[in-house]
Amino acid sequence: MDNTGTNLTQNTNYNKLVSDIGTLLNNGRKQMAIAVNTSMVQTYWSIGKHIVEFEQKGNERAEYGSNLINRLSRDLTERYGKGFGKSNLLYIRKFYLTFPKSGTVSHLLTWSHFYEILKKDDPMEISFYVKQCEIEGWSVRELKRQMQSMLFHRLALSKDKEQVLKLSHEGQQVQKPEDILRDPYVFDFVGLPETYNYTEKDLEDGLLKQFEMFLLELGRGFAFIGRQQRISLAGRHYYVDLVFYHRILKCFVLIDLKRGTIQHEDIGQMNLYINYYKSEMNVEGDNPPIGIVLGADADRLTMQYAMEGISNQLFAAKYQLYLPSREELQNQLDRIIRKQEKNDDK
Repeated sequence: MDNTGTNLTQNTNYNKLVSDIGTLLNNGRKQMAIAVNTSMVQTYWSIGKHIVEFEQKGNERAEYGSNLINRLSRDLTERYGKGFGKSNLLYIRKFYLTFPKSGTVSHLLTWSHFYEILKKDDPMEISFYVKQCEIEGWSVRELKRQMQSMLFHRLALSKDKEQVLKLSHEGQQVQKPEDILRDPYVFDFVGLPETYNYTEKDLEDGLLKQFEMFLLELGRGFAFIGRQQRISLAGRHYYVDLVFYHRILKCFVLIDLKRGTIQHEDIGQMNLYINYYKSEMNVEGDNPPIGIVLGADADRLTMQYAMEGISNQLFAAKYQLYLPSREELQNQLDRIIRKQEKNDDK
């Protein structure tokens, strides 16, 4: 008697049993990790509260002088083991001072996230990175990269004071084409030195080799379609460097990379690409394409005249192969906010 069919059925059922158990185990482990993280974050908040209340009652000055954190670190480590170094205790204390209401603490972030974010001093910047971690689900590694690249400042520089405050409380909300822009973009992860005589292909190759970091720099919602996408018109071939589809805005995003300063003819060429994609590639439900020309530099006046009269969503932005200066970006942001405050007072 041939039992092949029965054996196959039994194997299939057994494999499904193993798979179902594996799914349950993975879900259970995730839930346990979330519960442990929530408990740890809440515990650290409570520890911070106890330290601050102890200080506010004058006990620090009366019993330990200014050496409270040092002594506390030594005694807690001796009794309870690792996790109570001086640096960690200082951030635990700052954690409570930054979020004095327990209900405002996000339990979607781990303590490692908060530890990195609390290295910032600006309340708006802290609030932004907490909110952005919630929205994007950043790992600690991704968070550190975005903080190092001064994402908050780069986004805030293109906004007025009211929008900066909104950005800090709500994170980056992608609702219109302008919301996906970052100027400058920072491609430090490519590994091309600033003085290296690189080509546009070098830059493109470098971006795609570090694709995960490139998508992180582009921002939320980008799905990669392809590179060097050919457009054939009147016997001539044109190539779009990088093509994405933005799942939130529901449109193609075309990116052209320029090694040097963006020229007016680069704008005209991108406008041609946009019109082609709008006519030939869009399907029902797609919104008009967005075009971004990325260059090492761009003259504002030239770009203004080059784009005048263009109805398409077309943008020119700069990229940098190195991290921007924090001081420079902070000063620019401060000037924008002060200028807005002066206008509000008039």
